[in-house]
Amino acid sequence: MRRRRLLGLGVAAVAGGAAIGWRDYARTMGAARAAVAAAGRPRSLELPGGVLEYAEAGDGPPLMMIHGTGGGYDQGLLFGRRLIAMGWRVIAPSRFGYLGSSFPADPGPGAQADALAALLDALGIERLAVIGGSAGAIPALAFALGHPGRTSALVALVPATHVPGRPAPPPPNPLAAAIIAHGLRSDLLIWAGVRLAPDRMIATLLATDPALVHAAPSDEQARVRAILHGILPVSRRAAGLLNDARQAGGPPELPIADIRAPTLAISAEDDRFGTAAAARHIAATVPGARLVMLPDGGHVWVGRDAEVATAIDAFLRAA
Repeated sequence: MRRRRLLGLGVAAVAGGAAIGWRDYARTMGAARAAVAAAGRPRSLELPGGVLEYAEAGDGPPLMMIHGTGGGYDQGLLFGRRLIAMGWRVIAPSRFGYLGSSFPADPGPGAQADALAALLDALGIERLAVIGGSAGAIPALAFALGHPGRTSALVALVPATHVPGRPAPPPPNPLAAAIIAHGLRSDLLIWAGVRLAPDRMIATLLATDPALVHAAPSDEQARVRAILHGILPVSRRAAGLLNDARQAGGPPELPIADIRAPTLAISAEDDRFGTAAAARHIAATVPGARLVMLPDGGHVWVGRDAEVATAIDAFLRAA
């Protein structure tokens, strides 16, 4: 009788824990969907290959903020929030396969750049500055190459771009490939990681030392949480995220020596994605390019958001 009672209590405890967990998951997903909606008022542009979603905020000279892996227009506006306050009009597209944007047959950087040029046509913008963050730096470079007359300045922010001599990572084994293919589509699995192992997720997905986040001011901790939680709902970003994994895993070698727009490359020495080498390569190869190398901050430049925004603002105004 005692064993049955203990077993009953155990089953009840497990069921109660599962119910609490499910309610937490439902609340988190509701908050994630609300955060996407609150980030801006997205619009859709019909293109021959599908739909391109974008949002914009701010007044003043226009610039395009191209988001990184796991993002969307919401991440673009988050990355650009200080620039908006500094008097810039930030246009933030959702790249192919993210949120409301289609995933066409050709999702490569050249096709992405052409879609962004079509967006400028629709907005009546002839020329503007372009900022590409992380994997978004790949189509930003492609845009500057394919549409030079429309690029007034270029910023490669923690660029996940090609580095000469860096070997391509080996292809994942079948188990790892299955985890990537299915795990990165699962809201439940990403929620569980964010909820149960946030430091591991910061170290893995954001390529940043969690200790930096713990030591950062509260506003910077909140910004990192917003980036991490902003991956949800990952089910609405999966196609783009998997495409980025392929592109940034073996970034294409673009003829960046042909870029003529004023160019700034920014990274941090301790970025665990190794973008410091990519930023140095851009600065050394693009004629007249400048380099800002932060001593720390990781892939999301923790504790240095104001410094990065000030550097970008000064560069763009001079350019």
